[in-house]
Order: sequence, then C-alpha cells, then structure tokens
Amino acid sequence: MLRVRCLRGGSRGAEAAHYIGSRLRGVFTGWVQRTFQSTQAATASQNTCAADDKATSPVPKDCLVCSYNEWDPLEEVIVGRAENACVPPFSVEVKANTYEKYWGFYQKFGGQSFPKDHLKKAVAEIEEMCNILKGEGVTVKRPDPIDWSVKYKTPDFESTGMYAAMPRDILLVVGNEIIEAPMAWRARFFEYRAYRRLIKDYFNSGAKWTTAPKPTMADELYDQNYPIHSVEDRHKLAAQGKFVTTEFEPCFDAADFIRAGRDIFVQRSQVTNYMGIEWMRRHLAPDYRVHIISFKDPNPMHIDATFNIIGPGLVLSNPDRPCHQIELFKKAGWTVIQPPVPLIPDDHPLWMSSKWLSMNVLMLDEKRVMVDANETSIQKMFEKLGISTIKVSIRHANSLGGGFHCWTCDIRRRGTLQSYFD
Repeated sequence: MLRVRCLRGGSRGAEAAHYIGSRLRGVFTGWVQRTFQSTQAATASQNTCAADDKATSPVPKDCLVCSYNEWDPLEEVIVGRAENACVPPFSVEVKANTYEKYWGFYQKFGGQSFPKDHLKKAVAEIEEMCNILKGEGVTVKRPDPIDWSVKYKTPDFESTGMYAAMPRDILLVVGNEIIEAPMAWRARFFEYRAYRRLIKDYFNSGAKWTTAPKPTMADELYDQNYPIHSVEDRHKLAAQGKFVTTEFEPCFDAADFIRAGRDIFVQRSQVTNYMGIEWMRRHLAPDYRVHIISFKDPNPMHIDATFNIIGPGLVLSNPDRPCHQIELFKKAGWTVIQPPVPLIPDDHPLWMSSKWLSMNVLMLDEKRVMVDANETSIQKMFEKLGISTIKVSIRHANSLGGGFHCWTCDIRRRGTLQSYFD
C-alpha cells in the first residue's frame, strides 16, 4: 500500500498568517456562496428551470448506438469517404508504417491529392458498396466531405490532413458508447471533424460520447531515430517491443482493438502505445476486460488484417503473422482459421497496407459476410463454413489503406452483451 505523508514547516508567525488568511478566505467564500444561492433562487422564481429539465431528461430507450461484437446482425453503419483524400507528409511515424518501396511516393506527393484517376475509381467503388449494404437492409451514414489539403499548425507541429476514409481507425463503439481515438499520425489530428455531425446526432439520440485525451503529437511522442531499413529490422524491433511511438502520452487507433462481448483484444503497435491501452482498460473497467495480444508482425498497425473475430468462437488468424497468445483462444474452445493466401496482384498499389486486406471482411451477421469480389479463395473458405458471401470489388479503395472492416464502423448491431471466455 502506498502511504503519503504530508509535512508542514515554518515559524509560528507564518502559522498565524496562515490561520488569519484561512479565516478571511472562509468569510469571503461564504459570502460568494450565499450570493450565488440567493441569485440562483431568484432566477428559479422567474424561470421554471427549463434548461435543467432538458439537461436531465432520461436517455431514450431505443438508443441508435449499440454494438458489442463484430458479428451480431448489422443494422446501421458509418462508411468512410475517399473524396479529397491526400497523401500524408512523409514524417517519421508515416515512414515507420509504410513499406520502403512506397517511400518515394510519399516524399514526392506528401500533402497533395492521391492520384485523381485512382481516387475517382475508389469513390465509385465505395458508393456501390453503400448501395449493396442498403440493399441488405443496413442503414448507411457518411462523414462530411472536407478539404484535407489545408495546412494546419499547432504549437508542436504542422501538417496537412489525410482523409475520412477509415472510420474504424478513429471510432470505437462499445455498447452504447462512441469513443473517439487519440490517433498517432499528425496528418490525422483533425480527422474527427468529419464525423462530428454524425456523433452529435447519435449523442442527441441517447448515446454516450467519449473523446480520449487528445495527444499533443510533440516530437517526444516519436522515436525520431527509429531504425527501419529492412523487414528483418522491423521484425527484430517489434519482437523487442520497440515501436516508433513512445510512452510520452497516450495514443491509440481504434482499429487496434477488436471486440468479443465483455472481452476486447488489442495490440501494441506503431500507432497504439501502452499508455493508450491502459487508458482504455481503466475507462472500460469493470464491465469490459481489455487483453493485450501480440503477433509475429514486422509492421504492426491495426489488428483486423491480422486477427479478425468473425463469430462467437470463430477467429481468422493470419498465417504470416501468428498470434503469440493463440492458446488462450483454443483453450476457450474457439476455432482458429487460417485464411488462404490473398490473390491481389503484386503490381497493384497498396500505399498503406498489405495484401492481407483479403481477410479484412465485414460480417453482416453470423451467416453473411462482405468480401472482395476478386478474392475467390477466401470466398470458398467462407462457403465451407456455411457463411454466405456478399461480393463487392473495392480494389482501388484498398490502395488507400483498408478493406471492408476498415472502411466501416458498425454503429448498431442487434444483440446483447455476453461473455465468450467465462
């Protein structure tokens, strides 16, 4: 037990001065309190406290926000926007999260639009994806379009923006609460602005709304000399628990968390530090348990193309990035499935992600999954599991850094809070 002892020192004259000062402060404080109370009473006599009544109105029973896992029947979802997407400036945290063959691309185009033709095709793909979701009975909401090329400056850094393409990165829904993540990339500092209209609407409908502590993103948050020269270097550093983000202040991307009822799994990654994980652990306790898991991954950033929970007792585990704690799931009776090798061609640009976006799927319920129309191997895998595939092509949208799970944030799933590990 930690014991704290308070020491007081000084002369009797100082003690007397302290006593007199405290009495004077007491008199003044009492006067302020009496004045405030009388003013408050007078106001109440003139107004029947309509504002107070409004502020304390009960939460509506049918809150629009309610989601506990990744597979209950999907009723409402936010789908991101590719419009106005910009290449982030080539800063140290971007370098640590991208592959060397694309570094020249970032150095040349940082702060500018992604290739216009490619972006146009991505926009069309996501529009079609939205139409298909609506056809499946899902309500679709979209963030606001914003000009991400505008340069901004804080006391600690300056940057341009990136996009509002991946709501899974910034928003985490736990029950009826929406949590805004304190992301680690400077280019994403103001990304929350695209979602504020939607979140205010959800709040007004009865949802809880939490914004995690906003990081300053000062230089101290990043290892400015983080050594990355090869995949081997990345493997060694990750194995040693060394990442480009330090423990200077909490940071995390929501996409590093994956939900299974009362149990939520998270990885320490290039964008999620232990302080961020601990903030989430304390914030969600005691109703939820946050577990840290890790992988043999040379570039950990976002868990859902490495470890994707698709049903009660059913998880997709990337064979190229094995989970070090996989026995935890096997002992609980879970079925661990290794998805097939992705079919995406080598020459297709993936500026911010790997080919394993093929396993970055969106479950509409336990028996329906949205999957890439080009990935026939994983389609067959799902069909063998008795899960119907809803095929959509988002290859150009993949280039911006995400699959179906990344491009969405499920706001409401029809289900209840359960424990799958007791």
